[in-house]
Amino acid sequence: MDLHFGDSKPTDDERAAVDALLGPPESSWEGADRSDADLRWARGGRAARDRRDLLLPGLHALNDRIGWISEGALDYLCRRLTVPPAEAYGVATFYALFSVRPRPATVLHVCTDLACAAAGASELCAGIEGRLGPGSGVSVQRSPCLGLCERAPAALAVKAGDPVRTAVSAPATVEQAVLAASAPDSAPEEPAAVMAVPQAGDPSLTLLRRVGVVDPASLDDYRAHGGYTALRRAFELGPAGVIREVTDSGLVGRGGAAFPTGRKWQATASQPDHPHYVVCNADESEPGTFKDRVLMEGDPYALVEAMTIAGYATGAHRGYLYLRGEYPRALRRLEHAIAQARARGFLGDDVLGQGYAFDIEIRRGAGAYICGEETALFNSIEGYRGEPRSKPPFPVEKGLFGKPTVENNVETLVNVLPVLTMGAPAYAAVGTAGSTGPKLYCVSGSVDRPGVYELPFGATLGELLELAGVRDGLRAVLLGGAAGGFVRADEMDIPLTFEGTRAAGTTLGSGVVMAFDGTVPLPRLLLRIAEFFRDESCGQCVPCRVGTVRQEEALHRIAERTGAAAADDIALLREVGRAMRDASICGLGQTAWNAVESAIDRLGAYA
Repeated sequence: MDLHFGDSKPTDDERAAVDALLGPPESSWEGADRSDADLRWARGGRAARDRRDLLLPGLHALNDRIGWISEGALDYLCRRLTVPPAEAYGVATFYALFSVRPRPATVLHVCTDLACAAAGASELCAGIEGRLGPGSGVSVQRSPCLGLCERAPAALAVKAGDPVRTAVSAPATVEQAVLAASAPDSAPEEPAAVMAVPQAGDPSLTLLRRVGVVDPASLDDYRAHGGYTALRRAFELGPAGVIREVTDSGLVGRGGAAFPTGRKWQATASQPDHPHYVVCNADESEPGTFKDRVLMEGDPYALVEAMTIAGYATGAHRGYLYLRGEYPRALRRLEHAIAQARARGFLGDDVLGQGYAFDIEIRRGAGAYICGEETALFNSIEGYRGEPRSKPPFPVEKGLFGKPTVENNVETLVNVLPVLTMGAPAYAAVGTAGSTGPKLYCVSGSVDRPGVYELPFGATLGELLELAGVRDGLRAVLLGGAAGGFVRADEMDIPLTFEGTRAAGTTLGSGVVMAFDGTVPLPRLLLRIAEFFRDESCGQCVPCRVGTVRQEEALHRIAERTGAAAADDIALLREVGRAMRDASICGLGQTAWNAVESAIDRLGAYA
């Protein structure tokens, strides 16, 4: 593909897909037929360049309609947005869900990540590929985690068209996955979100209490079950009062960094530069994580309310919800919830008649783990490659569009609702002094009842796994996902708190708890983790770009070796791991060695 404007023209379908998003072009400068008026002045210019953030939605529009992005289509989109084609090509090729080469209209993504690998993803892939050979009209792609670990193995079918059609098959069999790909509209409906909550109906639940109880499509039902009580309380307290409550509650971020939420909100609110923005990170891509999906599918209005509170407290009037591209049902639920909230005065120019304006826009991710890093996410929204920025400046000073921005993930935001309804002292009394409130855990692997569990901070790993019905023969547990670490089967007394896991030399991360028994070969798991980080490294900094490749190479070499035969490569892995941890500019490279290191040191892998 040429990296400058060429002679290729968009097809009528491609032009229609872009125009449906941007409206019809006004001049030949934007891709319309040339007229006499175009010879006297140029339209577009600054106004068009200011729409650079529509590049990612434009690529989605083309990919949804056609199934891939042709040279002519990319050129047309670039003209409409005044984006250099070379830059747009760099963006389009950054994301796993896009293709700039022709492919069938239907793509079947089959998850081959940790939980699905343990559940037979390799055999599933082989069976599907045997049934859907060349000429089937379906492209079968091995995929990183699809966020369906409680129903592993999983597959997601996407059939391009107007409208695009999707179907999820999980737990997938060869026959069900083939049906989902060949006839998405005929595929069985996904189980309700509540099926991923084994504790559903437990009156002690706080964050999950409405999942399975309320109709996720009904604003009235949400209000009948306590919805918007927290927002009304926020208006009573005022912005400073809300931040004081959140600070006093001890709430910290649930994405893994555990940064105090109140401090982040205060730092954003105090910035003199305007406008301020709220960004919800709903791009949970850590292998083994699916709690945010369950919240968004089962209780979508809670997130809308929580984002509104965050905007009110920090002085923002616009929020962006950056949602995983692999979550089609969550997208439908949230689009409906936002539209209903807007129609009923819970979003818009005068929220609840309080004179406060706030609205939310959804932006879809397109398959890039690195976009879970906050500054990479900002770049993605702005229409650039999702590469992390150097810090400082921090997002609370210069975040999205260079303006003060507060960024929280779904679980963190939803925690704000009980902080306000219970009051900070009551919320802080839940959990431990260092880790307050309830916590969600994504339990999968060798357990009888996989799903999302809610427990107060301080429960032990053994108590959680007993609740989930851990099976006999447990060998190891992966805490925190691919960026986390393994613990042994005899370490079940580790307290599930930020301070407790830190003291035990591991991490809580985003709440992944993946159990493995002795039937799963450890070297294969470690190789899969290494492949994941190699694929997902954005390549911006050398330690990560080179280190993740060297790590995978070394693990390949010692896959069948132990003891002295593996010693040299173990030493190399340690050296490479230290370099990545010390010199990478973001968490991806800094944590890419964690799981492998813990498997070597705690589990005795390759000994």
